[in-house]
Amino acid sequence: MLAIRMTRHGAKKRPFFHIVVADSRSPRDGRFIEKLGTYNPLLPREHAQRVTLDKERIAHWLKVGAQPSDRVAKFLAQAEMMKPRERREQSKKNQPRAKAQERLKAAAASGEAAAAPAAAAPAEGEAKEAAAS
Repeated sequence: MLAIRMTRHGAKKRPFFHIVVADSRSPRDGRFIEKLGTYNPLLPREHAQRVTLDKERIAHWLKVGAQPSDRVAKFLAQAEMMKPRERREQSKKNQPRAKAQERLKAAAASGEAAAAPAAAAPAEGEAKEAAAS
């Protein structure tokens, strides 16, 4: 299977990527078939040279059946060469478990119940002062 993906170049802590078409079994920075563009993440987002693409060759490889990686698909969607992919649902491992969420909901409900009478009490006091004046 053919893949349109990125290969890392550049010095340590100075990344620079080539966008290439390669066999999906070859190593990330190994053998590739053709270079299709570049990506320089150190440039600002609006800079013209941040992402460069050879649109004709990319269109050819997409017709042949090459599958873009997630990041390259995002670049192609921004260049209006393909429709954007659906975003995957984020993992929920960082959220509290079910019992902890129940406790948080109960605490929030009791906090709202305690806040409601406290908010109503000053309003009544202000009404009494207004009536006394």
